[in-house]
Amino acid sequence: MKYTFFFLFFFSLFAFSQTSFEKGEKLWMQKKSNEAKQVFQDYLKSHPNHAKSLEYLGDIAGSQKQWDQALEYYKKLKNSYPKDANYCFKYGGALGMKAKESNKFKALGMLDDVENAFLTAAKLDAKHLESRWALVVLYLELPSIIGGSENKAQKYADELQRISNAQGYLAKGYIDSHFKRYGKAELQYRKAFEIDASKIIFEKLYDLYLNKLKDRVKASKLKTEFERK
Repeated sequence: MKYTFFFLFFFSLFAFSQTSFEKGEKLWMQKKSNEAKQVFQDYLKSHPNHAKSLEYLGDIAGSQKQWDQALEYYKKLKNSYPKDANYCFKYGGALGMKAKESNKFKALGMLDDVENAFLTAAKLDAKHLESRWALVVLYLELPSIIGGSENKAQKYADELQRISNAQGYLAKGYIDSHFKRYGKAELQYRKAFEIDASKIIFEKLYDLYLNKLKDRVKASKLKTEFERK
């Protein structure tokens, strides 16, 4: 009888903790960030190294632009799981956003760590799309004097294409659009859309037609085509 009691006690405790974590997930999916945050923080009191709770707390902090908090959670995950590409990527992303909101001198001191985090994520996972996209954007936004380069951006657009044709065309269209080669960008975006008529690809092509090429007819036709698909 005593063993049965202890078994039921610990089973109930386990079931409660699982339900608590799942409640946090549900709140996060419902975009109730502050409520989810409290649940995950409470869960960590009894499960201090629970990776998914730490990740959610990092995501919540990031969604609220609390970059220092996000970095604290992602750094712990990155150090605990050094071979996990996603944690490296998220750490780099939060650091990059903090750099954007810092003064230029402070931002310069962060750039190497941002780049290294994305490069590490790309090396850890040969199919990690997000880190390669981050590198494309990073190398386009950085001035050439501190490492910006179209060739570097193109390199990771090529890697994206080896993983996903649609993402490769989308990245190459993004590069062309950045340099105002709108005719070439249209061709790349169109190829991407023909392979994968997703919302994000539609939005890039639609924006190109409407705001860059100033072609409302093409924009309208694309919208109709997208809605049919």
